[in-house]
Amino acid sequence: MNRKQKKMLIRILIAAALMVVIRVLYAFLGEGEDAAIKEPFWFLMYMVPYLTVGYDILRKALKGIKNRQVFDENFLMAVATVGVIALALIKKNGDYTDGIAVMLFYQVGELFQSYAVGKSRRSISALMDIRPDYANLEKDGETEKVDPDEVEPGSIIVVKPGEKVPIDGVIIEGRTTLNTSALTGESVPREADVNDEIISGCINLTGVIRVRTTKAFGESTVSKILELVESSSSRKSRSENFISRFAKYYTPIVCFSALALALLPPVVLVILGKAPKWGMWVYRALTFLVISCPCALVISIPLTFYAGIGGASRAGVLVKGSNYLEQLAKTGIVAMDKTGTMTKGVFEVYGIHHNTIDGAKLLEITAHAECFSTHPIALSIQKAYVTGQMWGVDEATGETVLLNSGSEVAHSINRERVGNVEEIGGNGIAATVDGRQVLAGNARLMERYGIEYIPCHHVGTIVHVAIDGAYAGHILISDVVKPTASQAIREMHEAGIRKTVVLTGDAKAAAEAVAKNLGVDEVRSELLPADKVTAVEELLARKSAKEVLAFVGDGINDAPVLSRADIGIAMGALGSDAAIEAADVVLMDDDPVKIAKAIRIARKCMRIVKENIIFALGIKVLCLVLGAFGIANMLMAIFADVGVMVLAVLNAIRALSVDSV
Repeated sequence: MNRKQKKMLIRILIAAALMVVIRVLYAFLGEGEDAAIKEPFWFLMYMVPYLTVGYDILRKALKGIKNRQVFDENFLMAVATVGVIALALIKKNGDYTDGIAVMLFYQVGELFQSYAVGKSRRSISALMDIRPDYANLEKDGETEKVDPDEVEPGSIIVVKPGEKVPIDGVIIEGRTTLNTSALTGESVPREADVNDEIISGCINLTGVIRVRTTKAFGESTVSKILELVESSSSRKSRSENFISRFAKYYTPIVCFSALALALLPPVVLVILGKAPKWGMWVYRALTFLVISCPCALVISIPLTFYAGIGGASRAGVLVKGSNYLEQLAKTGIVAMDKTGTMTKGVFEVYGIHHNTIDGAKLLEITAHAECFSTHPIALSIQKAYVTGQMWGVDEATGETVLLNSGSEVAHSINRERVGNVEEIGGNGIAATVDGRQVLAGNARLMERYGIEYIPCHHVGTIVHVAIDGAYAGHILISDVVKPTASQAIREMHEAGIRKTVVLTGDAKAAAEAVAKNLGVDEVRSELLPADKVTAVEELLARKSAKEVLAFVGDGINDAPVLSRADIGIAMGALGSDAAIEAADVVLMDDDPVKIAKAIRIARKCMRIVKENIIFALGIKVLCLVLGAFGIANMLMAIFADVGVMVLAVLNAIRALSVDSV
């Protein structure tokens, strides 16, 4: 609780205590034959707690009238409470507690609402803590603490354990573990080594690292994240705009309705020759005013979206505005790129088949034969040998898994074992390894040397290997499907997504194999960037009017499609300016499971919005009718205003909680 909230709480407690004390004193001393004579004294006594708790509301109401912005909740509360006190003064019955109670409970509701908004803002502030305060700039072998804005791209900075990474860059020295939870929502630390890219906002947990910066601070990841979160509140949803328009017309209507309720029935009674009962109808009109205050809607709906965006940010999902959150909740079709989105986008050794010698030995010999090549295929074979890692399909689940997590003892390539290297264009490599003739390449290479080979029925790039003229087996290399990709598709369907579509430029066989493995509903292959836009337009033409199509891409080559879809979701694209610019939602890591999570967060937020609208309007209408007929008194009016607001705000802050979504 901040200083302002504490001050308000003290005012409320003092006013409540004074009202109770004065009420007790009035019960003993206020009644009797001279009660009317004492009335001014009790009026002044009761004004002390009233002004203690309500002076700021009265001041805001007068300021609104002065600025010609009359019809707001401050005006309604001021008119209602002053009116009730005026009626009591006219009747000289000493009962001013209704007016004070209305103001008192209204301020309790305001305090609660302020606390709830503060909690939501603190959640956002926790995200803002990723902003680094300084950078350790290295100059002439010494480090100097400087403002991150002063560090130019290409500079060397030192990040010590416990410090935030201030600027995006590449590690040039050192090895460490990074806490990325503030960026991605992922609690598991990530290992980082030399040549690994590192993004600002992470916390260095273990070792000292030297980093060569690749961007200016203003263009770094942390700056982009903060800019997105801070600007998200400027893009309002249709629900928020509706509430704003609703309050603009609703408040004047209920004010004039209350005036009509106070004047018309007494006038009609006078015309009919009956007692007008002005006091009763004015009291009903004042009760009507208190009930009609639209605080619950005006406060809770924006608060729900604010909390939803804040909660999503903590989970690693950046939403550019509440309008996009509202759209995301209506998603029925998810189209997605394959490479870099559902797959890792890099070549990996996926298997060794039909080998006549030990698989590890075959991989070792091939890696040495390819050691002078910089081709991506050759590099993937070298990496598999050096790290000992190999990917494959888990027969039990059908998911891509790391079959061998790597050797405890790192392998190294000894180029002295290799000689007579000849790169045969479009075919492969011929080399001598440990004095043995090795051929590594495609089917054409085998045919060129007259070696019978065994075709591979798996989808991917095949490297056939022959040793001393005899076929030794082949190595399958493929773009590895992300371990959580099939789970992501499954969760999307469970979240109510009607159709999932993969759009890719890959060959038909490779695309269909991945699509079958993932369980998507439709796949379109061999698409150029322009073809992807056409495919999305076809899907848009076929969807229902109330349905939204979301496109998910890695954000680098998919900017045109991200812009064309109803909702563009860029995944793992924090380093891509194109993604940040084109996408409406940015997922801060490469995990496709976050797609379904983002949709569930949006739907939870919209459920809360609808619950609050239905609940608040329902209670308001019911109590307004009861108030007009004199059934609802001031206590019911207080519940219809403050009680409903408190319940709506309580419901709204549920949007902050996204861990279990």
